[in-house]
Amino acid sequence: MATIGVLGLQGAVEEHLKSIMLAGHEGTVIKLPRQLDEVDALIIPGGESTAIRKLMDHYGFIEKIQAFSALKKPIFGTCAGMVLLAERLSGTEDRHLGVMDITVQRNAFGRQKESFEAELSIEGLLNPFPAVFIRAPYIEQAGSEVEVLARYEDKIVMAKQDHLLVCSFHPELTEDPGVLLIFLEMVEQSVSAPF
Repeated sequence: MATIGVLGLQGAVEEHLKSIMLAGHEGTVIKLPRQLDEVDALIIPGGESTAIRKLMDHYGFIEKIQAFSALKKPIFGTCAGMVLLAERLSGTEDRHLGVMDITVQRNAFGRQKESFEAELSIEGLLNPFPAVFIRAPYIEQAGSEVEVLARYEDKIVMAKQDHLLVCSFHPELTEDPGVLLIFLEMVEQSVSAPF
């Protein structure tokens, strides 16, 4: 059974842990960089990307997560997590982890009060997924190695590149495990892969 870390600096940490456990895997909160050595995969939850970045800098997470990614260990970034994983952010030279070949537009669907739900058709899922968008970003541009898994109003809202998975919405706020199961399949393939 794989152990999945949830970065516990800010955001919907408990909801992710609950989803992981309901899916039959072990979840653990990651508060310190050294804990990454003990997990098979990582979820970076939604929240406020600038605040999470400051906390990552404070605790020394940036290089550690980049090294975790270099080992091809699966990482799933939801909402702010997608912003943090992106190689490029629209309208600024800033970037955070810079590990996924995407350009992301932050807060692209409006402010908190403009949050909404939408039924999404997602590659690999049979049924539409009830996606919850809260101050959501979207992917403006995706590199040639990036597989687009879902769009909303022609905007890319879910994508995969090798061991990296990102989405604009909050799958942990729904009872539908579909999106998490896509990530868990990536984790299981990673854990069973020969070195």
